[in-house]
Amino acid sequence: MAATASWQPQEEGFNSICALLQHQISPSSDKSQIWQQLQHFSTFPDFNNYLVFILARAEGQSVEVRQAAGLLLKNNLRTAFSSMTPAYQLYIKSELLPCLGATDRHIRSTAGTIITVLVQLAGVSGWPELLQALANCLESNDLNHMEGAMDALSKICEDVPQVLDSDVPGLVERPINLFLPKLFQFFQSPHASLRKLSLSSVNQYIMLMPAALFASMDQYLQGLFVLAHDSAAEVRKLVCAAFVQLIEVNPSFLEPHLRNVIEYMLQVNKDSDDEVALEACEFWMSAYCDAQLPLENLREFLPRLIPILLSNMAYAEDDESLAETEDDESLPDRDQDLKPRFHSSRFHGSDNADDDDDDIVNVWNLRKCSAAGLDVLSNVFGDEILPTMMPIVQAKLSTTDDETWKEREAAVLALGAVAEGCINGLYPHLSEIVAFIIPLLDDKFPLIKSISCWTLSRFSRFIVQGIANQKGSEQFDKVLMGLLRRILDTNKRVQEAACSAFATLEEEAAEELAPRLEVILQHLMCAFGKYQRRNLRIVYDAIATLADAVGERLNQPTYLEILMPPLIAKWQQLSNSDKDIFPLLECFTSIAQALGAGFSQFAEPVFQRCIDIIQAQQLAKIDPASAGVQYDKEFIVCSLDLLSGLAEGLGGGIESLVAKSSLRDLLLQCCMDDDAPDVRQSAFALLGDLARVCPVHLRPRLSDFLNVAAKQLNTSKVKETVSVANNACWAIGELSVKVRQEVSPIVLTVISCLVPILQHAEELNKSLVENSSITLGRLAWVSMIRDDIEKEDAFRGLCAMVRANPSGALSSLVYMCKAIASWHEIRSEELHNEVCQVLHGYKQMLRNGAWEQCMSALEPPVKDKLSKYQV
Repeated sequence: MAATASWQPQEEGFNSICALLQHQISPSSDKSQIWQQLQHFSTFPDFNNYLVFILARAEGQSVEVRQAAGLLLKNNLRTAFSSMTPAYQLYIKSELLPCLGATDRHIRSTAGTIITVLVQLAGVSGWPELLQALANCLESNDLNHMEGAMDALSKICEDVPQVLDSDVPGLVERPINLFLPKLFQFFQSPHASLRKLSLSSVNQYIMLMPAALFASMDQYLQGLFVLAHDSAAEVRKLVCAAFVQLIEVNPSFLEPHLRNVIEYMLQVNKDSDDEVALEACEFWMSAYCDAQLPLENLREFLPRLIPILLSNMAYAEDDESLAETEDDESLPDRDQDLKPRFHSSRFHGSDNADDDDDDIVNVWNLRKCSAAGLDVLSNVFGDEILPTMMPIVQAKLSTTDDETWKEREAAVLALGAVAEGCINGLYPHLSEIVAFIIPLLDDKFPLIKSISCWTLSRFSRFIVQGIANQKGSEQFDKVLMGLLRRILDTNKRVQEAACSAFATLEEEAAEELAPRLEVILQHLMCAFGKYQRRNLRIVYDAIATLADAVGERLNQPTYLEILMPPLIAKWQQLSNSDKDIFPLLECFTSIAQALGAGFSQFAEPVFQRCIDIIQAQQLAKIDPASAGVQYDKEFIVCSLDLLSGLAEGLGGGIESLVAKSSLRDLLLQCCMDDDAPDVRQSAFALLGDLARVCPVHLRPRLSDFLNVAAKQLNTSKVKETVSVANNACWAIGELSVKVRQEVSPIVLTVISCLVPILQHAEELNKSLVENSSITLGRLAWVSMIRDDIEKEDAFRGLCAMVRANPSGALSSLVYMCKAIASWHEIRSEELHNEVCQVLHGYKQMLRNGAWEQCMSALEPPVKDKLSKYQV
């Protein structure tokens, strides 16, 4: 495949590559062998020229082979384009442009995809022919050319919209200014494909809002109104999407037309095409949740909107959930049934920086969006929606025949959706509502059983509050036993809903569950024995939540005999490289914390296994072959968190286990793992926990631990990995209290990092700011930093943080007082006055003996030092 001045393919090379591509698209081909051959071909500098030639000119080959050449070219260009010779780059570009008008739609589309990749890589300034070719194709009246150009343009608008809204050398105007009028023109094309592609292209600019679109807003809106009743569902869907985005980005654009837009959205919310109706349904959440439009705009439409939402909450005939209604408990889960799971690393503070979204892998559809819309409306309008909603709900619930079960199910869903927003209006009737739903837990339709579990969980706070009186206590027991029965249901979906609902009830009920522990454990461990892999994870969560809820009350021989043997059997059955061990490790973490010293009988094998897992994974990171497992950092994170749970539960009882293990060195390695922030986060949490209960075993590497922890507080890193910084800061504070003077070498380093954190408190995570102020106080208290300019800077930062958020620093007031008392003398009058203001501010804030209580926690020498500030 030698290069020539004017490139031409050689027949042998052409035939070989076509044959290979033919093999590649064959379902029975040997993929690894094909990959090796492709790797061989890719060593020739003109391989990509062959691929573009096959795509553009090999009309004797099948469309599938030509398309395969194009897709391979696209992937190659991502890595190879910049290193190709200019002549070959030019050849590829010149061959792609004629493909925009190819007779076959697949060839046109593939060319558009490759063109978009090239624009991503090099922009349009170095390819003036592209913009001209697109413009020429759009101006031609040939449908193939117009569609090919519009397809490429819509992909560029979707993937790199900013490229067309930038100045291009040699052009008087930005490309978007030139293309926008033509796109608006295509809104009125007789061809649905052109209407769809042009509208899709313009919609991509709503968020960016270039000057050209802002100036043409009236024309754009008129175009949307014209397309609003388009015969093509895909176009109507894009019209709805445009209105949703416009209301989010700048509601003022739609304000003059808002009544018409709302009327339109009400109509298309009932569209025969579910995807159009779904896009329209998003409008209510965007307009009244994100954009927060004035409520009067929608209030008059509620009597029409709410029935539409309720109607759309019934299961559609093609909803995949309808296939999950058989007794399937004995069918093993397939790998694709298992949702990806995400373990949250241990976090020390009042608000975790990482948000979990449990619903992220669920399919979003019209039913769920309508329920979410009703939830939003209930939170915005409160009880106002009940007079419209409740008669419809009651009518649906009063039906009893099998044909109307979906209506009954939707009514129960509606009650759950408004449980939060309409709680005041529902409150007088909640006892009756709960009493009505309890029998539905035993309904013949599995999906009614599962939704009844969810809706009862939404009322769990009310159900638990009722325990105080006999009638409420009886109702609580009925709900509890109803959910436990459903946990043992024969349908997996019902099992999942019941387990999740029960975990919610556990969190609300807490110690109220203690008298009922035996029956709860019997049901949960029975489920543990029969569940398949996916739902087993939810049982682990329910057991962990139970342990968190009842705490040390779980530490009774009767309960442990029910709980522990099955868990230990599972623990022994799973290998150290089996991902199913993650939820078990998390479950043991909660149990260890709940049982406290009671867990000591199970501690040694659990502790040792965590050490083994961490060791194996650290080896696997360097040499997977020797370790016998593939590296996966989540094994380390879960093991570190379980060790933290053991330290918290066993307290000083963990010392003998730490003493005879390699934990200290393993932990230091984890603290230094720059590739994995979540490993460092959990490692610093464990460092702080060990500092509390057995600091003596950290002493040999103390300076290493302190230095690596201080490094996490570097200002440039804090915002990127706030949770790591938070835990490192907390660990330094815990170590400083235990080892006192030994922290002195790093005190100034840490303080120089804490000052910027405290000075920029409003921009940073609340827990990090609180931990920074506590650690600063502890360091000043234990190390007696000398009175100098660094110390003054630190205290200025501390005072600034308190002024910005006095209640946030309240939890660290005792340490702050000790830190202030560490001053021999504050030479700066300005700082002295600031410290006085802080102390006097807290004295005024803490009334009814709270200030005196805080002072009583201080040692006499500290109180004496504070007297110079007149408190």
